[in-house]
Amino acid sequence: MGVERRRASGTVHWVGTGLSTGRTGLRVLCERAARVVVWDRTAERAGLRLGSLGLAGRARTRTLEMAALAAEVGPGDVVVSMLPATEHLSLLRLALAGRAHFACTSYTSAELEEAAKEATAAGLVVLTEAGLDPGIDHLMAHRLIERAQAAVGDTAASVDFTSYCGGLPAVPNEFRYRFSWAPYGVLAALASPARYLRDGEPRTDERPWEATRPLVLAGETFEVYPNRDSLPFVAQYGVPPGWRLSSFVRGTLRNAGWRAAWSEVFDTVETGDQARIRALATELAARYPTTETDRDRVVLAVELAVHDPDGATRWRERQLLDARGDAAESAMARCVSLPLAHGVTRVLAGALPAGVNRAAHSAAEAARWMDFLGEHGLHFATHRPQDPPTDPHPSLNERGEPPKGEARYGA
Repeated sequence: MGVERRRASGTVHWVGTGLSTGRTGLRVLCERAARVVVWDRTAERAGLRLGSLGLAGRARTRTLEMAALAAEVGPGDVVVSMLPATEHLSLLRLALAGRAHFACTSYTSAELEEAAKEATAAGLVVLTEAGLDPGIDHLMAHRLIERAQAAVGDTAASVDFTSYCGGLPAVPNEFRYRFSWAPYGVLAALASPARYLRDGEPRTDERPWEATRPLVLAGETFEVYPNRDSLPFVAQYGVPPGWRLSSFVRGTLRNAGWRAAWSEVFDTVETGDQARIRALATELAARYPTTETDRDRVVLAVELAVHDPDGATRWRERQLLDARGDAAESAMARCVSLPLAHGVTRVLAGALPAGVNRAAHSAAEAARWMDFLGEHGLHFATHRPQDPPTDPHPSLNERGEPPKGEARYGA
Protein backbone atom coordinates (compact mmCIF):
# COMPACT_ATOMS: atom_id res chain seq x y z
CA MET A 1 0.00 0.00 0.00
CA GLY A 2 1.16 3.53 -0.71
CA VAL A 3 1.90 6.15 1.91
CA GLU A 4 -1.14 8.20 2.87
CA ARG A 5 -0.84 11.72 1.51
CA ARG A 6 -0.75 14.42 4.18
CA ARG A 7 -3.82 16.60 3.93
CA ALA A 8 -3.14 20.21 2.99
CA SER A 9 -3.82 22.74 5.73
CA GLY A 10 -4.96 25.52 3.38
CA THR A 11 -2.05 27.84 4.22
CA VAL A 12 0.34 28.89 1.45
CA HIS A 13 3.71 30.54 2.13
CA TRP A 14 4.77 32.48 -0.98
CA VAL A 15 8.51 33.09 -0.54
CA GLY A 16 9.97 35.88 -2.69
CA THR A 17 8.30 38.52 -4.84
CA GLY A 18 10.53 38.84 -7.89
CA LEU A 19 9.57 39.68 -11.46
CA SER A 20 7.91 36.28 -11.95
CA THR A 21 5.34 37.00 -9.24
CA GLY A 22 2.28 37.81 -11.33
CA ARG A 23 -0.92 39.39 -10.07
CA THR A 24 -3.12 36.83 -11.86
CA GLY A 25 -1.48 33.81 -10.29
CA LEU A 26 -1.19 35.27 -6.81
CA ARG A 27 -4.81 36.44 -6.97
CA VAL A 28 -5.90 32.87 -7.67
CA LEU A 29 -4.19 31.70 -4.50
CA CYS A 30 -5.63 34.55 -2.45
CA GLU A 31 -9.08 33.48 -3.63
CA ARG A 32 -8.66 29.72 -3.17
CA ALA A 33 -6.33 29.23 -0.21
CA ALA A 34 -7.54 29.69 3.35
CA ARG A 35 -4.50 31.86 4.10
CA VAL A 36 -1.63 33.26 2.03
CA VAL A 37 1.55 34.60 3.63
CA VAL A 38 3.97 36.55 1.42
CA TRP A 39 7.59 36.59 2.57
CA ASP A 40 10.07 39.19 1.27
CA ARG A 41 13.24 40.95 2.43
CA THR A 42 11.00 43.05 4.65
CA ALA A 43 7.31 42.88 5.47
CA GLU A 44 6.98 46.46 4.21
CA ARG A 45 8.45 45.50 0.84
CA ALA A 46 6.05 42.55 0.61
CA GLY A 47 3.17 44.90 1.31
CA LEU A 48 4.30 47.32 -1.37
CA ARG A 49 4.60 44.47 -3.86
CA LEU A 50 1.08 43.30 -3.08
CA GLY A 51 -0.16 46.84 -3.52
CA SER A 52 1.54 47.16 -6.90
CA LEU A 53 -0.22 43.97 -7.98
CA GLY A 54 -3.61 45.27 -6.88
CA LEU A 55 -3.73 42.76 -4.02
CA ALA A 56 -3.24 45.01 -0.99
CA GLY A 57 -4.65 43.40 2.13
CA ARG A 58 -5.32 40.07 0.37
CA ALA A 59 -2.39 38.28 2.05
CA ARG A 60 -0.35 38.55 5.21
CA THR A 61 3.22 39.82 4.93
CA ARG A 62 6.38 38.74 6.72
CA THR A 63 10.08 39.60 6.73
CA LEU A 64 12.01 36.69 5.25
CA GLU A 65 14.25 35.18 7.88
CA MET A 66 14.70 31.43 7.70
CA ALA A 67 14.22 30.95 11.42
CA ALA A 68 10.97 32.92 11.35
CA LEU A 69 9.73 31.02 8.30
CA ALA A 70 10.60 27.67 9.86
CA ALA A 71 8.75 28.65 13.03
CA GLU A 72 5.58 29.55 11.11
CA VAL A 73 5.44 26.67 8.60
CA GLY A 74 3.14 23.97 9.90
CA PRO A 75 2.08 20.45 8.88
CA GLY A 76 0.16 20.44 5.61
CA ASP A 77 1.14 23.99 4.63
CA VAL A 78 2.50 24.65 1.12
CA VAL A 79 5.86 26.43 0.78
CA VAL A 80 6.21 28.10 -2.64
CA SER A 81 9.75 29.12 -3.58
CA MET A 82 9.98 32.14 -5.86
CA LEU A 83 13.64 32.56 -4.94
CA PRO A 84 16.52 31.73 -7.34
CA ALA A 85 16.93 28.03 -8.11
CA THR A 86 20.01 27.85 -5.87
CA GLU A 87 17.74 28.46 -2.85
CA HIS A 88 15.14 25.77 -3.61
CA LEU A 89 16.95 22.95 -1.82
CA SER A 90 17.19 24.80 1.50
CA LEU A 91 13.51 25.77 1.31
CA LEU A 92 12.52 22.20 0.46
CA ARG A 93 14.42 20.93 3.49
CA LEU A 94 12.71 23.59 5.62
CA ALA A 95 9.33 22.46 4.31
CA LEU A 96 10.08 18.80 4.96
CA ALA A 97 11.18 19.60 8.52
CA GLY A 98 7.81 21.26 9.08
CA ARG A 99 5.91 18.42 7.33
CA ALA A 100 4.80 20.86 4.63
CA HIS A 101 4.34 20.46 0.87
CA PHE A 102 6.66 22.33 -1.54
CA ALA A 103 6.34 23.96 -4.98
CA CYS A 104 8.61 25.81 -7.42
CA THR A 105 8.85 26.46 -11.16
CA SER A 106 12.43 25.30 -11.76
CA TYR A 107 13.83 22.12 -13.26
CA THR A 108 14.09 19.13 -10.93
CA SER A 109 17.74 18.97 -9.96
CA ALA A 110 19.32 15.74 -8.78
CA GLU A 111 19.62 17.29 -5.31
CA LEU A 112 15.91 18.16 -5.19
CA GLU A 113 14.97 14.67 -6.35
CA GLU A 114 17.14 13.05 -3.71
CA ALA A 115 15.72 15.23 -0.92
CA ALA A 116 12.19 14.55 -2.18
CA LYS A 117 12.54 10.88 -1.24
CA GLU A 118 11.80 11.98 2.31
CA ALA A 119 8.68 13.73 1.03
CA THR A 120 7.40 10.52 -0.54
CA ALA A 121 7.86 8.63 2.70
CA ALA A 122 6.09 11.40 4.63
CA GLY A 123 3.14 11.69 2.22
CA LEU A 124 4.18 15.17 1.07
CA VAL A 125 3.97 16.65 -2.44
CA VAL A 126 7.00 18.24 -4.10
CA LEU A 127 5.83 20.13 -7.20
CA THR A 128 8.51 21.26 -9.66
CA GLU A 129 8.65 22.40 -13.31
CA ALA A 130 5.33 24.18 -12.88
CA GLY A 131 5.98 27.49 -14.64
CA LEU A 132 6.29 28.45 -18.30
CA ASP A 133 9.38 26.58 -19.49
CA PRO A 134 9.52 24.18 -17.78
CA GLY A 135 5.79 23.90 -17.16
CA ILE A 136 3.36 24.93 -19.87
CA ASP A 137 5.64 23.32 -22.47
CA HIS A 138 5.17 20.00 -20.65
CA LEU A 139 1.38 20.39 -20.81
CA MET A 140 1.46 20.96 -24.56
CA ALA A 141 3.77 17.99 -25.10
CA HIS A 142 1.53 15.61 -23.16
CA ARG A 143 -1.55 16.74 -25.08
CA LEU A 144 0.13 16.42 -28.50
CA ILE A 145 1.54 12.97 -27.78
CA GLU A 146 -1.84 11.78 -26.49
CA ARG A 147 -3.64 13.01 -29.62
CA ALA A 148 -1.03 11.62 -31.99
CA GLN A 149 -1.06 8.24 -30.26
CA ALA A 150 -4.85 8.11 -30.56
CA ALA A 151 -4.54 8.85 -34.29
CA VAL A 152 -1.57 6.66 -35.32
CA GLY A 153 -1.21 4.08 -32.55
CA ASP A 154 1.85 2.84 -30.69
CA THR A 155 4.19 2.46 -33.67
CA ALA A 156 5.53 5.07 -36.08
CA ALA A 157 8.32 4.98 -38.65
CA SER A 158 9.55 8.51 -38.01
CA VAL A 159 8.60 11.17 -35.44
CA ASP A 160 9.80 14.77 -35.08
CA PHE A 161 9.23 16.70 -31.84
CA THR A 162 10.26 20.30 -31.17
CA SER A 163 9.56 22.66 -28.28
CA TYR A 164 10.81 26.26 -28.35
CA CYS A 165 10.10 29.03 -25.84
CA GLY A 166 11.28 32.60 -25.43
CA GLY A 167 10.69 35.80 -23.51
CA LEU A 168 11.04 38.67 -25.99
CA PRO A 169 10.65 42.43 -26.23
CA ALA A 170 7.17 43.04 -27.69
CA VAL A 171 8.84 45.62 -29.94
CA PRO A 172 12.25 44.25 -30.99
CA ASN A 173 15.22 46.54 -30.40
CA GLU A 174 18.60 46.41 -32.15
CA PHE A 175 19.85 43.84 -29.62
CA ARG A 176 16.68 41.72 -29.99
CA TYR A 177 16.49 41.36 -26.19
CA ARG A 178 15.89 43.24 -22.96
CA PHE A 179 17.21 42.04 -19.60
CA SER A 180 14.57 41.31 -16.98
CA TRP A 181 16.57 38.89 -14.79
CA ALA A 182 20.19 38.30 -13.74
CA PRO A 183 22.23 39.42 -16.77
CA TYR A 184 25.16 37.13 -16.01
CA GLY A 185 22.79 34.15 -15.88
CA VAL A 186 21.53 34.97 -19.37
CA LEU A 187 25.03 34.94 -20.85
CA ALA A 188 26.36 32.07 -18.74
CA ALA A 189 23.51 29.82 -19.89
CA LEU A 190 24.90 29.98 -23.42
CA ALA A 191 28.01 28.13 -22.25
CA SER A 192 25.98 25.04 -21.27
CA PRO A 193 26.11 22.28 -23.92
CA ALA A 194 22.85 21.26 -25.59
CA ARG A 195 22.00 17.57 -26.10
CA TYR A 196 19.18 16.42 -28.35
CA LEU A 197 18.19 14.02 -31.11
CA ARG A 198 18.65 14.80 -34.80
CA ASP A 199 18.44 12.31 -37.68
CA GLY A 200 17.73 9.62 -35.12
CA GLU A 201 21.03 10.06 -33.29
CA PRO A 202 21.98 11.86 -30.05
CA ARG A 203 23.88 15.07 -30.71
CA THR A 204 25.72 17.45 -28.38
CA ASP A 205 26.47 21.08 -29.27
CA GLU A 206 29.08 22.74 -27.08
CA ARG A 207 28.09 26.09 -28.61
CA PRO A 208 24.29 25.86 -28.90
CA TRP A 209 23.98 29.17 -30.75
CA GLU A 210 25.79 27.64 -33.71
CA ALA A 211 22.74 25.42 -34.23
CA THR A 212 20.42 28.45 -34.53
CA ARG A 213 17.67 27.90 -37.12
CA PRO A 214 14.85 30.04 -38.53
CA LEU A 215 11.31 29.19 -37.44
CA VAL A 216 8.22 30.75 -38.97
CA LEU A 217 5.08 30.94 -36.81
CA ALA A 218 1.89 32.48 -38.18
CA GLY A 219 3.93 34.25 -40.86
CA GLU A 220 6.49 35.72 -38.44
CA THR A 221 10.12 34.59 -38.49
CA PHE A 222 11.96 33.78 -35.27
CA GLU A 223 15.29 32.14 -34.48
CA VAL A 224 15.56 29.03 -32.33
CA TYR A 225 18.38 26.96 -30.88
CA PRO A 226 18.60 23.88 -28.60
CA ASN A 227 19.37 24.16 -24.90
CA ARG A 228 20.02 21.87 -21.93
CA ASP A 229 19.55 18.10 -22.26
CA SER A 230 16.39 17.22 -24.18
CA LEU A 231 16.76 13.44 -23.98
CA PRO A 232 15.34 12.77 -20.46
CA PHE A 233 12.06 14.32 -21.58
CA VAL A 234 11.40 11.48 -24.02
CA ALA A 235 10.48 9.29 -21.05
CA GLN A 236 8.95 12.12 -19.03
CA TYR A 237 6.51 12.89 -21.86
CA GLY A 238 5.57 9.24 -22.30
CA VAL A 239 6.69 8.89 -25.91
CA PRO A 240 5.58 5.37 -27.00
CA PRO A 241 8.56 2.97 -27.28
CA GLY A 242 7.35 1.96 -30.73
CA TRP A 243 7.81 5.46 -32.14
CA ARG A 244 11.13 5.93 -33.92
CA LEU A 245 12.26 9.42 -33.01
CA SER A 246 14.03 11.20 -35.85
CA SER A 247 14.35 14.49 -33.93
CA PHE A 248 13.56 15.52 -30.37
CA VAL A 249 14.61 19.06 -29.48
CA ARG A 250 13.74 21.44 -26.66
CA GLY A 251 15.18 24.93 -26.95
CA THR A 252 15.01 28.70 -26.84
CA LEU A 253 13.20 31.10 -29.18
CA ARG A 254 14.40 34.61 -30.03
CA ASN A 255 13.44 37.45 -32.37
CA ALA A 256 14.77 37.23 -35.92
CA GLY A 257 18.23 38.79 -36.14
CA TRP A 258 19.22 37.62 -32.66
CA ARG A 259 22.26 35.60 -33.70
CA ALA A 260 23.76 38.45 -35.70
CA ALA A 261 23.05 40.98 -32.93
CA TRP A 262 24.71 38.81 -30.26
CA SER A 263 28.00 38.10 -32.07
CA GLU A 264 29.97 40.02 -29.41
CA VAL A 265 28.33 37.94 -26.69
CA PHE A 266 29.23 34.65 -28.35
CA ASP A 267 32.85 35.72 -28.84
CA THR A 268 33.09 36.59 -25.15
CA VAL A 269 31.35 33.42 -23.92
CA GLU A 270 33.74 31.31 -26.01
CA THR A 271 36.73 32.72 -24.09
CA GLY A 272 35.46 31.17 -20.87
CA ASP A 273 36.79 34.24 -19.03
CA GLN A 274 34.19 34.69 -16.28
CA ALA A 275 35.36 38.20 -15.43
CA ARG A 276 34.91 39.30 -19.06
CA ILE A 277 31.52 37.60 -19.27
CA ARG A 278 30.32 39.31 -16.08
CA ALA A 279 31.60 42.68 -17.25
CA LEU A 280 29.84 42.36 -20.61
CA ALA A 281 26.64 41.18 -18.93
CA THR A 282 26.64 44.24 -16.68
CA GLU A 283 27.29 46.55 -19.62
CA LEU A 284 24.54 45.04 -21.77
CA ALA A 285 22.01 45.05 -18.92
CA ALA A 286 22.62 48.77 -18.48
CA ARG A 287 22.30 49.33 -22.21
CA TYR A 288 19.18 47.18 -22.74
CA PRO A 289 17.18 47.10 -19.49
CA THR A 290 13.49 46.37 -19.20
CA THR A 291 11.82 49.62 -18.07
CA GLU A 292 8.31 50.32 -16.79
CA THR A 293 7.23 51.47 -20.24
CA ASP A 294 8.52 48.37 -22.04
CA ARG A 295 6.14 45.54 -22.84
CA ASP A 296 7.27 41.97 -23.11
CA ARG A 297 6.08 39.01 -25.11
CA VAL A 298 6.16 35.26 -24.52
CA VAL A 299 6.10 32.84 -27.45
CA LEU A 300 5.97 29.06 -26.91
CA ALA A 301 5.59 26.63 -29.80
CA VAL A 302 5.46 22.84 -29.37
CA GLU A 303 5.13 20.68 -32.48
CA LEU A 304 4.81 16.95 -33.20
CA ALA A 305 4.89 15.31 -36.64
CA VAL A 306 4.49 11.60 -37.42
CA HIS A 307 5.62 10.19 -40.79
CA ASP A 308 5.07 6.98 -42.74
CA PRO A 309 8.02 4.86 -43.96
CA ASP A 310 7.89 6.64 -47.34
CA GLY A 311 8.31 10.02 -45.62
CA ALA A 312 4.72 11.17 -46.07
CA THR A 313 3.35 13.11 -43.11
CA ARG A 314 0.72 11.00 -41.36
CA TRP A 315 -0.15 13.37 -38.49
CA ARG A 316 1.12 16.80 -37.53
CA GLU A 317 0.04 19.44 -35.05
CA ARG A 318 1.48 22.51 -33.35
CA GLN A 319 0.39 24.18 -30.12
CA LEU A 320 1.20 27.90 -29.92
CA LEU A 321 1.07 30.34 -27.01
CA ASP A 322 1.70 34.00 -27.86
CA ALA A 323 1.13 36.32 -24.88
CA ARG A 324 1.90 40.02 -24.48
CA GLY A 325 2.35 42.00 -21.30
CA ASP A 326 0.45 45.13 -20.37
CA ALA A 327 0.70 47.89 -17.79
CA ALA A 328 -0.84 45.66 -15.12
CA GLU A 329 1.32 42.57 -15.57
CA SER A 330 4.15 41.29 -17.73
CA ALA A 331 3.54 38.33 -20.01
CA MET A 332 6.38 36.45 -18.31
CA ALA A 333 4.93 36.95 -14.82
CA ARG A 334 1.51 35.80 -15.99
CA CYS A 335 2.87 32.75 -17.79
CA VAL A 336 5.04 31.68 -14.86
CA SER A 337 2.76 32.41 -11.91
CA LEU A 338 -0.54 31.13 -13.33
CA PRO A 339 0.48 27.49 -13.86
CA LEU A 340 2.31 27.54 -10.54
CA ALA A 341 -0.80 28.84 -8.78
CA HIS A 342 -2.91 26.14 -10.38
CA GLY A 343 -0.42 23.51 -9.33
CA VAL A 344 -0.63 24.75 -5.75
CA THR A 345 -4.44 24.59 -5.86
CA ARG A 346 -4.10 20.96 -6.98
CA VAL A 347 -1.93 20.34 -3.92
CA LEU A 348 -4.51 22.07 -1.73
CA ALA A 349 -7.22 19.86 -3.22
CA GLY A 350 -5.25 16.68 -2.52
CA ALA A 351 -5.18 15.87 -6.24
CA LEU A 352 -1.43 15.18 -6.60
CA PRO A 353 0.38 12.10 -5.29
CA ALA A 354 3.14 12.24 -2.69
CA GLY A 355 6.67 12.73 -3.97
CA VAL A 356 7.94 14.62 -7.01
CA ASN A 357 5.31 15.94 -9.42
CA ARG A 358 5.92 17.93 -12.58
CA ALA A 359 3.43 19.86 -14.69
CA ALA A 360 1.86 17.52 -15.48
CA HIS A 361 2.17 13.79 -14.89
CA SER A 362 -0.38 12.70 -17.52
CA ALA A 363 -2.30 13.95 -20.54
CA ALA A 364 -5.51 14.05 -18.49
CA GLU A 365 -3.87 16.20 -15.82
CA ALA A 366 -2.34 18.41 -18.53
CA ALA A 367 -5.81 18.98 -19.96
CA ARG A 368 -7.05 20.23 -16.58
CA TRP A 369 -4.14 22.65 -16.31
CA MET A 370 -4.61 23.99 -19.84
CA ASP A 371 -8.35 24.47 -19.29
CA PHE A 372 -7.55 26.47 -16.17
CA LEU A 373 -4.99 28.62 -17.99
CA GLY A 374 -7.49 29.30 -20.77
CA GLU A 375 -10.09 30.40 -18.24
CA HIS A 376 -7.58 32.89 -16.87
CA GLY A 377 -6.52 34.50 -20.12
CA LEU A 378 -3.74 32.31 -21.54
CA HIS A 379 -4.98 31.09 -24.89
CA PHE A 380 -3.51 28.33 -27.03
CA ALA A 381 -3.78 28.15 -30.80
CA THR A 382 -3.75 24.78 -32.54
CA HIS A 383 -2.25 24.55 -36.03
CA ARG A 384 -2.15 21.56 -38.35
CA PRO A 385 0.35 22.70 -41.01
CA GLN A 386 0.57 20.75 -44.24
CA ASP A 387 4.15 21.61 -45.08
CA PRO A 388 7.28 19.82 -43.75
CA PRO A 389 8.17 19.97 -40.03
CA THR A 390 9.93 23.11 -38.89
CA ASP A 391 13.00 21.56 -37.30
CA PRO A 392 14.91 20.15 -40.32
CA HIS A 393 16.10 23.66 -41.30
CA PRO A 394 19.81 24.09 -41.87
CA SER A 395 21.59 26.14 -39.23
CA LEU A 396 22.08 29.84 -39.84
CA ASN A 397 25.46 30.92 -41.15
CA GLU A 398 27.87 33.21 -39.33
CA ARG A 399 25.90 36.28 -40.46
CA GLY A 400 22.74 34.87 -38.91
CA GLU A 401 21.23 33.95 -42.31
CA PRO A 402 20.06 30.62 -43.75
CA PRO A 403 22.23 29.25 -46.54
CA LYS A 404 21.30 30.58 -49.97
CA GLY A 405 18.58 28.70 -51.79
CA GLU A 406 17.18 27.05 -48.66
CA ALA A 407 13.45 27.36 -48.03
CA ARG A 408 12.07 28.58 -44.73
CA TYR A 409 9.35 26.15 -43.76
CA GLY A 410 6.68 26.73 -41.15
CA ALA A 411 3.20 28.20 -41.13
